[in-house]
Amino acid sequence: MPYDDLRSFLNTLEKEGQLLRITDEVLPEPDLAAAANAAGRIGDGAPALWFDRVKGFTDARIVMNVHGSWRNHALALGMPKETSTREQVEEFARRWDAFPVAPERREDAPWRENTVTGDDIDLFDILPLFRLNDGDGGFYLDKAAVVSRDPDDPDHFGKQNLGTYRMEVIGRDRLALQPVPVHDIAQHLRTAEEQGRDLPVAITLGNDPVVPLVAGMPLRYDQSEYEMAGALRGAPMPIATAPHTGLDVPWGAEVVIEGVVESRVRQIEGPFGEFTGHYSGGRRMPVIRIERISYRTDPIFESLYLGMPWTECDYLVGPNTCVPLLKQLRAEFPEVRAVNAMYTHGLLVIISTAKRYGGFAKAVGMRAMTTPHGLGYVTQVIVVDEDVDPFDLPQVMWAQSAKVNPKEDVVIIPNLSVVELAPAAQPAGVTSKMIIDATTPVAPDVRGNFGTPAKDLPETAEWTTRLRSLLARR
Repeated sequence: MPYDDLRSFLNTLEKEGQLLRITDEVLPEPDLAAAANAAGRIGDGAPALWFDRVKGFTDARIVMNVHGSWRNHALALGMPKETSTREQVEEFARRWDAFPVAPERREDAPWRENTVTGDDIDLFDILPLFRLNDGDGGFYLDKAAVVSRDPDDPDHFGKQNLGTYRMEVIGRDRLALQPVPVHDIAQHLRTAEEQGRDLPVAITLGNDPVVPLVAGMPLRYDQSEYEMAGALRGAPMPIATAPHTGLDVPWGAEVVIEGVVESRVRQIEGPFGEFTGHYSGGRRMPVIRIERISYRTDPIFESLYLGMPWTECDYLVGPNTCVPLLKQLRAEFPEVRAVNAMYTHGLLVIISTAKRYGGFAKAVGMRAMTTPHGLGYVTQVIVVDEDVDPFDLPQVMWAQSAKVNPKEDVVIIPNLSVVELAPAAQPAGVTSKMIIDATTPVAPDVRGNFGTPAKDLPETAEWTTRLRSLLARR
Protein backbone atom coordinates (compact mmCIF):
# COMPACT_ATOMS: atom_id res chain seq x y z
CA MET A 1 0.00 0.00 0.00
CA PRO A 2 1.68 3.27 -1.07
CA TYR A 3 1.83 6.22 1.32
CA ASP A 4 -0.08 9.37 0.39
CA ASP A 5 1.62 11.58 2.97
CA LEU A 6 4.47 11.78 5.46
CA ARG A 7 2.24 11.07 8.46
CA SER A 8 1.08 7.66 7.26
CA PHE A 9 4.69 6.69 6.56
CA LEU A 10 5.80 7.80 10.04
CA ASN A 11 3.04 5.61 11.51
CA THR A 12 4.46 2.61 9.64
CA LEU A 13 8.00 3.41 10.75
CA GLU A 14 6.84 3.51 14.36
CA LYS A 15 4.98 0.18 14.07
CA GLU A 16 8.10 -1.37 12.52
CA GLY A 17 10.35 -0.03 15.30
CA GLN A 18 12.01 2.37 12.86
CA LEU A 19 10.96 5.68 14.47
CA LEU A 20 12.44 6.83 17.76
CA ARG A 21 10.66 9.53 19.76
CA ILE A 22 13.11 11.69 21.73
CA THR A 23 11.10 12.55 24.84
CA ASP A 24 13.73 14.64 26.67
CA GLU A 25 13.83 18.37 26.02
CA VAL A 26 16.60 19.19 23.53
CA LEU A 27 18.28 22.33 22.22
CA PRO A 28 17.59 23.28 18.60
CA GLU A 29 21.35 23.69 18.17
CA PRO A 30 23.36 21.51 18.29
CA ASP A 31 21.11 18.68 19.51
CA LEU A 32 18.78 18.21 16.51
CA ALA A 33 21.51 18.00 13.88
CA ALA A 34 23.91 16.13 16.16
CA ALA A 35 21.32 13.42 16.79
CA ALA A 36 20.69 13.03 13.06
CA ASN A 37 24.45 13.01 12.44
CA ALA A 38 24.82 10.27 15.07
CA ALA A 39 22.06 8.20 13.45
CA GLY A 40 24.33 7.81 10.44
CA ARG A 41 27.04 6.36 12.66
CA ILE A 42 25.03 3.55 14.28
CA GLY A 43 24.52 1.27 11.29
CA ASP A 44 22.09 0.34 8.56
CA GLY A 45 19.13 -0.09 10.93
CA ALA A 46 19.09 3.49 12.21
CA PRO A 47 15.59 4.87 12.89
CA ALA A 48 13.90 8.12 11.97
CA LEU A 49 14.02 10.65 14.84
CA TRP A 50 11.00 12.54 16.19
CA PHE A 51 11.35 15.66 18.36
CA ASP A 52 8.48 17.59 19.97
CA ARG A 53 10.19 19.08 23.04
CA VAL A 54 12.62 21.62 21.62
CA LYS A 55 13.69 24.48 23.85
CA GLY A 56 12.55 27.86 22.56
CA PHE A 57 9.81 26.47 20.30
CA THR A 58 6.14 25.93 21.12
CA ASP A 59 4.29 23.07 19.41
CA ALA A 60 7.24 22.15 17.21
CA ARG A 61 7.12 18.73 15.54
CA ILE A 62 10.43 17.94 13.84
CA VAL A 63 11.41 14.71 12.14
CA MET A 64 14.85 13.81 10.80
CA ASN A 65 16.63 10.80 9.31
CA VAL A 66 13.35 9.56 7.78
CA HIS A 67 15.18 7.82 4.88
CA GLY A 68 18.36 7.36 6.92
CA SER A 69 18.84 3.57 6.78
CA TRP A 70 18.32 0.72 4.34
CA ARG A 71 15.45 -0.48 6.54
CA ASN A 72 13.63 2.85 6.21
CA HIS A 73 14.42 3.02 2.50
CA ALA A 74 12.88 -0.43 2.01
CA LEU A 75 9.75 0.55 3.96
CA ALA A 76 9.42 3.75 1.89
CA LEU A 77 9.08 1.55 -1.19
CA GLY A 78 6.66 -0.83 0.53
CA MET A 79 9.21 -3.64 0.90
CA PRO A 80 10.02 -5.64 4.06
CA LYS A 81 12.56 -3.81 6.18
CA GLU A 82 14.96 -6.76 5.99
CA THR A 83 15.28 -6.42 2.19
CA SER A 84 18.97 -6.32 1.22
CA THR A 85 20.49 -3.27 -0.45
CA ARG A 86 21.05 -5.11 -3.71
CA GLU A 87 17.47 -6.42 -3.73
CA GLN A 88 16.19 -2.88 -3.15
CA VAL A 89 18.18 -1.58 -6.12
CA GLU A 90 16.98 -4.46 -8.31
CA GLU A 91 13.34 -3.88 -7.30
CA PHE A 92 13.80 -0.15 -7.94
CA ALA A 93 15.02 -1.02 -11.46
CA ARG A 94 12.12 -3.43 -12.03
CA ARG A 95 9.53 -0.78 -11.08
CA TRP A 96 11.26 1.75 -13.35
CA ASP A 97 9.99 -0.30 -16.30
CA ALA A 98 6.39 0.63 -15.38
CA PHE A 99 7.13 4.32 -16.14
CA PRO A 100 5.12 6.40 -16.92
CA VAL A 101 2.15 6.11 -14.54
CA ALA A 102 -0.15 9.14 -14.81
CA PRO A 103 -0.82 10.96 -11.51
CA GLU A 104 -4.21 11.22 -9.83
CA ARG A 105 -5.49 14.78 -9.29
CA ARG A 106 -7.30 15.37 -5.98
CA GLU A 107 -9.05 18.49 -4.67
CA ASP A 108 -9.15 18.11 -0.87
CA ALA A 109 -5.47 18.63 -0.08
CA PRO A 110 -4.87 18.74 3.69
CA TRP A 111 -2.42 21.66 3.34
CA ARG A 112 -5.40 23.88 2.42
CA GLU A 113 -6.35 23.99 6.13
CA ASN A 114 -4.33 27.17 6.81
CA THR A 115 -3.12 30.02 4.59
CA VAL A 116 -1.08 33.21 5.00
CA THR A 117 -0.38 35.77 2.28
CA GLY A 118 1.22 39.17 1.77
CA ASP A 119 2.58 41.00 4.80
CA ASP A 120 1.38 38.22 7.14
CA ILE A 121 3.99 35.83 5.74
CA ASP A 122 6.72 35.01 8.24
CA LEU A 123 8.62 31.74 7.82
CA PHE A 124 9.86 31.99 11.40
CA ASP A 125 6.26 31.78 12.67
CA ILE A 126 5.48 28.58 10.77
CA LEU A 127 8.75 26.59 10.63
CA PRO A 128 10.98 25.64 13.60
CA LEU A 129 14.25 26.59 11.92
CA PHE A 130 17.71 25.55 13.10
CA ARG A 131 21.21 25.24 11.65
CA LEU A 132 22.55 21.82 10.63
CA ASN A 133 26.33 22.31 10.80
CA ASP A 134 28.00 24.85 13.04
CA GLY A 135 29.65 26.60 10.08
CA ASP A 136 26.44 27.04 8.08
CA GLY A 137 25.64 30.58 7.04
CA GLY A 138 22.03 30.32 8.21
CA PHE A 139 18.87 28.20 8.34
CA TYR A 140 18.24 25.86 5.42
CA LEU A 141 15.35 24.02 3.79
CA ASP A 142 17.23 21.02 2.40
CA LYS A 143 14.59 18.32 1.93
CA ALA A 144 11.93 20.29 0.10
CA ALA A 145 10.66 19.60 -3.41
CA VAL A 146 10.65 22.60 -5.75
CA VAL A 147 8.20 22.68 -8.67
CA SER A 148 8.71 24.86 -11.77
CA ARG A 149 7.63 24.85 -15.43
CA ASP A 150 9.42 25.46 -18.72
CA PRO A 151 8.42 29.07 -19.62
CA ASP A 152 8.59 28.19 -23.33
CA ASP A 153 6.41 25.10 -23.00
CA PRO A 154 4.32 25.48 -19.81
CA ASP A 155 1.66 22.95 -20.85
CA HIS A 156 4.16 20.09 -21.29
CA PHE A 157 3.59 18.02 -18.15
CA GLY A 158 6.89 16.17 -18.49
CA LYS A 159 8.88 19.41 -18.61
CA GLN A 160 7.40 20.50 -15.30
CA ASN A 161 10.23 19.82 -12.89
CA LEU A 162 10.16 18.48 -9.35
CA GLY A 163 13.60 18.81 -7.80
CA THR A 164 15.44 19.11 -4.52
CA TYR A 165 17.71 22.13 -4.13
CA ARG A 166 19.16 23.70 -1.03
CA MET A 167 17.49 26.95 0.05
CA GLU A 168 18.69 29.35 2.72
CA VAL A 169 16.18 31.42 4.69
CA ILE A 170 17.34 35.02 4.18
CA GLY A 171 14.23 36.83 5.44
CA ARG A 172 10.71 36.35 6.69
CA ASP A 173 9.50 36.01 3.07
CA ARG A 174 12.73 35.42 1.17
CA LEU A 175 14.80 32.33 0.29
CA ALA A 176 18.10 32.06 -1.57
CA LEU A 177 18.03 29.15 -4.03
CA GLN A 178 21.00 27.21 -5.40
CA PRO A 179 20.09 25.91 -8.89
CA VAL A 180 22.95 23.75 -10.17
CA PRO A 181 23.52 24.62 -13.88
CA VAL A 182 22.90 21.05 -15.11
CA HIS A 183 19.56 20.81 -13.30
CA ASP A 184 16.21 21.47 -14.97
CA ILE A 185 15.23 24.45 -12.80
CA ALA A 186 18.37 26.27 -13.94
CA GLN A 187 17.16 25.93 -17.54
CA HIS A 188 13.71 27.21 -16.53
CA LEU A 189 15.22 30.19 -14.75
CA ARG A 190 17.57 31.02 -17.61
CA THR A 191 14.65 31.04 -20.07
CA ALA A 192 12.50 33.19 -17.78
CA GLU A 193 15.30 35.72 -17.25
CA GLU A 194 15.99 35.92 -20.99
CA GLN A 195 12.33 36.92 -21.32
CA GLY A 196 12.62 39.40 -18.44
CA ARG A 197 10.12 37.46 -16.33
CA ASP A 198 10.05 36.04 -12.83
CA LEU A 199 9.84 32.24 -12.57
CA PRO A 200 6.86 30.95 -10.52
CA VAL A 201 7.75 28.15 -8.10
CA ALA A 202 6.04 26.03 -5.47
CA ILE A 203 8.03 24.51 -2.62
CA THR A 204 6.62 21.56 -0.70
CA LEU A 205 7.85 20.40 2.70
CA GLY A 206 7.07 17.14 4.52
CA ASN A 207 6.20 14.98 1.52
CA ASP A 208 5.23 11.34 1.15
CA PRO A 209 8.37 9.18 1.14
CA VAL A 210 8.61 8.62 -2.62
CA VAL A 211 8.69 12.34 -3.47
CA PRO A 212 12.22 12.89 -2.08
CA LEU A 213 13.38 9.85 -4.07
CA VAL A 214 12.13 11.11 -7.45
CA ALA A 215 12.96 14.77 -6.73
CA GLY A 216 16.64 13.78 -6.56
CA MET A 217 16.54 11.46 -9.57
CA PRO A 218 18.44 12.39 -12.78
CA LEU A 219 15.64 11.85 -15.29
CA ARG A 220 15.66 13.19 -18.83
CA TYR A 221 14.47 16.79 -19.18
CA ASP A 222 11.05 15.82 -20.56
CA GLN A 223 10.38 12.94 -18.15
CA SER A 224 7.94 13.62 -15.32
CA GLU A 225 8.97 12.95 -11.73
CA TYR A 226 5.28 12.50 -10.83
CA GLU A 227 4.91 9.78 -13.46
CA MET A 228 8.06 8.10 -12.13
CA ALA A 229 6.66 8.34 -8.59
CA GLY A 230 3.62 6.43 -9.79
CA ALA A 231 5.84 3.69 -11.18
CA LEU A 232 7.77 3.39 -7.91
CA ARG A 233 4.61 3.50 -5.78
CA GLY A 234 2.77 0.98 -7.93
CA ALA A 235 -0.17 3.42 -7.94
CA PRO A 236 -0.84 6.91 -9.33
CA MET A 237 0.85 9.74 -7.44
CA PRO A 238 -1.78 12.02 -5.82
CA ILE A 239 -1.27 15.65 -6.81
CA ALA A 240 -3.21 18.90 -6.35
CA THR A 241 -3.16 22.34 -7.95
CA ALA A 242 -1.33 25.02 -5.99
CA PRO A 243 -3.85 27.90 -5.67
CA HIS A 244 -1.50 30.85 -6.30
CA THR A 245 0.80 29.59 -9.06
CA GLY A 246 -1.29 26.82 -10.62
CA LEU A 247 1.66 24.44 -10.36
CA ASP A 248 1.10 20.74 -9.65
CA VAL A 249 2.22 19.84 -6.12
CA PRO A 250 2.10 16.68 -3.98
CA TRP A 251 -1.36 16.30 -2.47
CA GLY A 252 -0.07 15.06 0.88
CA ALA A 253 2.54 17.75 1.68
CA GLU A 254 2.70 19.32 5.12
CA VAL A 255 3.54 22.82 3.84
CA VAL A 256 3.23 24.43 0.37
CA ILE A 257 5.16 27.67 -0.20
CA GLU A 258 4.41 29.61 -3.40
CA GLY A 259 6.17 32.54 -4.96
CA VAL A 260 8.57 33.52 -7.72
CA VAL A 261 12.28 33.46 -8.40
CA GLU A 262 12.91 37.15 -8.96
CA SER A 263 14.40 37.84 -12.38
CA ARG A 264 18.11 38.80 -12.33
CA VAL A 265 18.21 39.24 -8.56
CA ARG A 266 21.12 37.62 -6.73
CA GLN A 267 22.13 37.56 -3.08
CA ILE A 268 24.92 35.90 -1.11
CA GLU A 269 24.01 32.35 -0.02
CA GLY A 270 26.11 29.96 2.09
CA PRO A 271 28.37 28.58 3.34
CA PHE A 272 26.71 25.22 3.89
CA GLY A 273 28.00 21.80 4.96
CA GLU A 274 27.35 19.63 1.90
CA PHE A 275 27.06 15.96 0.88
CA THR A 276 30.71 16.00 -0.18
CA GLY A 277 31.75 16.22 3.46
CA HIS A 278 32.97 19.79 2.93
CA TYR A 279 31.50 23.25 3.23
CA SER A 280 30.65 25.13 0.09
CA GLY A 281 31.56 28.78 0.12
CA GLY A 282 29.25 31.75 -0.10
CA ARG A 283 28.04 32.60 -3.62
CA ARG A 284 25.55 35.01 -5.17
CA MET A 285 22.39 33.00 -5.82
CA PRO A 286 18.83 33.65 -7.10
CA VAL A 287 16.22 34.89 -4.64
CA ILE A 288 12.68 33.54 -4.12
CA ARG A 289 10.00 36.00 -3.03
CA ILE A 290 7.30 34.15 -1.08
CA GLU A 291 3.72 35.24 -1.79
CA ARG A 292 1.61 32.53 -0.15
CA ILE A 293 2.05 29.71 2.36
CA SER A 294 -0.49 26.93 2.89
CA TYR A 295 -0.04 24.33 5.60
CA ARG A 296 -1.66 21.55 7.57
CA THR A 297 -2.71 22.24 11.12
CA ASP A 298 0.21 21.37 13.43
CA PRO A 299 2.60 20.82 10.50
CA ILE A 300 5.52 18.41 10.80
CA PHE A 301 8.84 19.95 9.77
CA GLU A 302 11.13 17.46 8.03
CA SER A 303 14.82 18.19 7.67
CA LEU A 304 17.87 16.25 6.54
CA TYR A 305 21.35 16.26 8.06
CA LEU A 306 24.21 16.04 5.59
CA GLY A 307 27.96 16.24 5.97
CA MET A 308 30.68 13.59 5.95
CA PRO A 309 29.10 10.34 4.60
CA TRP A 310 27.27 8.28 5.49
CA THR A 311 24.24 10.37 6.29
CA GLU A 312 20.55 10.21 5.35
CA CYS A 313 21.45 11.91 2.07
CA ASP A 314 23.48 8.86 0.96
CA TYR A 315 20.62 6.43 1.56
CA LEU A 316 18.22 8.82 -0.15
CA VAL A 317 20.21 9.35 -3.36
CA GLY A 318 21.96 5.97 -3.64
CA PRO A 319 19.44 3.79 -5.51
CA ASN A 320 17.84 6.76 -7.27
CA THR A 321 21.24 7.49 -8.84
CA CYS A 322 22.22 3.86 -9.58
CA VAL A 323 19.03 2.96 -11.41
CA PRO A 324 18.79 5.90 -13.87
CA LEU A 325 22.44 5.40 -14.81
CA LEU A 326 21.84 1.67 -15.31
CA LYS A 327 18.79 2.26 -17.51
CA GLN A 328 20.36 5.05 -19.54
CA LEU A 329 23.54 3.02 -20.19
CA ARG A 330 21.62 -0.14 -21.06
CA ALA A 331 19.61 1.75 -23.68
CA GLU A 332 22.79 1.91 -25.77
CA PHE A 333 24.94 -0.79 -24.17
CA PRO A 334 22.72 -3.78 -23.24
CA GLU A 335 25.88 -5.55 -22.06
CA VAL A 336 25.89 -3.42 -18.86
CA ARG A 337 24.96 -5.65 -15.91
CA ALA A 338 24.87 -3.35 -12.84
CA VAL A 339 25.82 0.16 -11.66
CA ASN A 340 26.92 1.17 -8.18
CA ALA A 341 26.72 4.97 -7.80
CA MET A 342 26.33 4.98 -4.01
CA TYR A 343 29.37 7.08 -3.17
CA THR A 344 29.09 10.86 -2.66
CA HIS A 345 26.04 11.22 -4.88
CA GLY A 346 27.70 9.33 -7.71
CA LEU A 347 30.91 11.34 -8.00
CA LEU A 348 32.41 7.84 -8.23
CA VAL A 349 30.63 5.11 -10.17
CA ILE A 350 31.40 1.39 -10.53
CA ILE A 351 29.99 -0.38 -13.60
CA SER A 352 30.03 -4.09 -14.42
CA THR A 353 29.65 -5.01 -18.07
CA ALA A 354 30.21 -7.70 -20.67
CA LYS A 355 32.31 -6.60 -23.63
CA ARG A 356 31.73 -6.71 -27.38
CA TYR A 357 35.33 -6.01 -28.39
CA GLY A 358 38.59 -4.54 -27.16
CA GLY A 359 38.22 -1.02 -25.72
CA PHE A 360 34.50 -1.50 -25.07
CA ALA A 361 34.72 -0.84 -21.32
CA LYS A 362 36.28 2.58 -21.86
CA ALA A 363 33.41 3.51 -24.21
CA VAL A 364 30.91 2.58 -21.49
CA GLY A 365 32.84 4.72 -19.00
CA MET A 366 32.82 7.74 -21.31
CA ARG A 367 29.08 7.38 -21.94
CA ALA A 368 28.42 7.34 -18.17
CA MET A 369 29.99 10.80 -18.03
CA THR A 370 27.51 12.21 -20.57
CA THR A 371 24.28 10.92 -19.03
CA PRO A 372 22.05 13.53 -17.31
CA HIS A 373 23.68 12.64 -13.99
CA GLY A 374 27.15 12.16 -15.41
CA LEU A 375 27.39 15.65 -16.88
CA GLY A 376 27.34 17.22 -13.44
CA TYR A 377 28.55 14.54 -11.08
CA VAL A 378 30.43 11.50 -12.42
CA THR A 379 34.17 12.24 -12.14
CA GLN A 380 35.57 8.73 -11.65
CA VAL A 381 34.39 5.51 -13.28
CA ILE A 382 35.68 2.04 -12.47
CA VAL A 383 34.58 -0.53 -15.05
CA VAL A 384 34.71 -4.22 -14.07
CA ASP A 385 33.84 -7.50 -15.79
CA GLU A 386 30.31 -8.86 -15.83
CA ASP A 387 31.12 -11.51 -13.19
CA VAL A 388 32.31 -8.87 -10.68
CA ASP A 389 29.64 -7.49 -8.35
CA PRO A 390 30.05 -3.68 -8.29
CA PHE A 391 28.38 -3.59 -4.87
CA ASP A 392 31.01 -5.98 -3.45
CA LEU A 393 33.98 -3.68 -2.80
CA PRO A 394 36.50 -6.51 -2.11
CA GLN A 395 35.67 -7.93 -5.56
CA VAL A 396 36.07 -4.47 -7.13
CA MET A 397 39.43 -3.96 -5.43
CA TRP A 398 40.55 -7.40 -6.64
CA ALA A 399 39.64 -6.46 -10.20
CA GLN A 400 41.43 -3.13 -9.97
CA SER A 401 44.56 -4.61 -8.41
CA ALA A 402 44.78 -7.63 -10.76
CA LYS A 403 43.48 -6.33 -14.09
CA VAL A 404 44.73 -2.76 -14.39
CA ASN A 405 47.89 -1.79 -16.22
CA PRO A 406 47.98 1.90 -15.27
CA LYS A 407 49.72 3.03 -18.44
CA GLU A 408 46.91 1.84 -20.74
CA ASP A 409 43.92 1.29 -18.47
CA VAL A 410 43.66 4.66 -16.74
CA VAL A 411 42.25 7.43 -18.93
CA ILE A 412 42.16 11.03 -17.74
CA ILE A 413 40.07 13.58 -19.60
CA PRO A 414 40.74 17.22 -18.64
CA ASN A 415 38.40 20.19 -18.26
CA LEU A 416 34.94 18.61 -18.04
CA SER A 417 31.88 19.90 -16.19
CA VAL A 418 31.05 19.03 -12.60
CA VAL A 419 28.92 20.61 -9.90
CA GLU A 420 30.61 23.57 -8.26
CA LEU A 421 30.20 21.78 -4.93
CA ALA A 422 32.81 19.15 -5.91
CA PRO A 423 35.69 20.16 -3.63
CA ALA A 424 38.46 18.92 -5.96
CA ALA A 425 37.26 20.98 -8.95
CA GLN A 426 39.58 23.75 -10.18
CA PRO A 427 38.15 26.18 -11.05
CA ALA A 428 34.80 25.47 -9.40
CA GLY A 429 32.56 23.66 -11.88
CA VAL A 430 35.41 22.22 -14.00
CA THR A 431 37.49 19.13 -13.31
CA SER A 432 39.45 16.29 -14.87
CA LYS A 433 37.63 12.97 -15.05
CA MET A 434 39.06 9.47 -14.90
CA ILE A 435 38.13 6.06 -16.24
CA ILE A 436 39.78 2.98 -14.75
CA ASP A 437 39.29 -0.03 -17.03
CA ALA A 438 39.51 -2.98 -14.64
CA THR A 439 38.09 -5.49 -17.12
CA THR A 440 39.86 -8.41 -18.76
CA PRO A 441 41.15 -7.36 -22.22
CA VAL A 442 39.44 -9.03 -25.20
CA ALA A 443 40.48 -9.18 -28.87
CA PRO A 444 41.90 -7.27 -30.55
CA ASP A 445 43.23 -6.06 -27.20
CA VAL A 446 45.51 -8.96 -26.23
CA ARG A 447 47.51 -7.35 -23.42
CA GLY A 448 48.36 -9.16 -20.17
CA ASN A 449 48.28 -12.79 -19.05
CA PHE A 450 44.63 -13.58 -18.32
CA GLY A 451 44.37 -16.94 -20.09
CA THR A 452 43.56 -19.18 -17.13
CA PRO A 453 41.19 -17.53 -14.64
CA ALA A 454 40.54 -19.27 -11.31
CA LYS A 455 36.79 -18.97 -10.95
CA ASP A 456 34.55 -20.04 -8.07
CA LEU A 457 33.92 -23.78 -8.03
CA PRO A 458 30.56 -24.78 -9.54
CA GLU A 459 29.27 -25.92 -6.14
CA THR A 460 30.18 -22.66 -4.34
CA ALA A 461 26.79 -20.98 -4.80
CA GLU A 462 25.00 -24.00 -3.33
CA TRP A 463 27.40 -24.14 -0.40
CA THR A 464 26.96 -20.39 0.21
CA THR A 465 23.22 -20.90 0.63
CA ARG A 466 23.80 -23.99 2.80
CA LEU A 467 26.24 -22.26 5.13
CA ARG A 468 23.94 -19.25 5.55
CA SER A 469 21.08 -21.57 6.44
CA LEU A 470 23.19 -23.43 9.00
CA LEU A 471 24.38 -20.18 10.57
CA ALA A 472 20.82 -18.83 10.74
CA ARG A 473 19.67 -21.93 12.69
CA ARG A 474 22.41 -21.71 15.33
